[in-house]
Amino acid sequence: MEMMVRGCAGLEVHKDSGEGCVRKLEPDGKLSQPTRHWGTTTRDLIALAEWLKVEGVRQVAMESTGVYCRPIFNILEGNFEALLVNGQKVKHVPGHKTDIQDCQWIAQLLQHGRFKGSLIPPRWQRELRATSHHNAPR
Repeated sequence: MEMMVRGCAGLEVHKDSGEGCVRKLEPDGKLSQPTRHWGTTTRDLIALAEWLKVEGVRQVAMESTGVYCRPIFNILEGNFEALLVNGQKVKHVPGHKTDIQDCQWIAQLLQHGRFKGSLIPPRWQRELRATSHHNAPR
């Protein structure tokens, strides 16, 4: 596969934590893949965004299964090209896998241009929807 993106990140997201892999081509031509574990508090997500900035990431991909990716997407979207990708497009080789292997696989697929992000409404529309759903009569 041809490399399309020099530096990107893949995130494996769960309810209480996640794993991230930054995949980048170093100036000497070597590939590096540092990984990091994080929690899901706002403080943890801001620290994740700072780590991604320091690593020079411009694009981030995460699997769009469930609602757990929403707060992460909301924090990342202003500073990165954040993609939510269909879980069917992320399927890895069956067998024993770990969250670290999954985030590395997501980063690798992103780096080689294998993802098209899901359609995400603009922030104002998401906020309006959340507000109107919250205040809807029951």
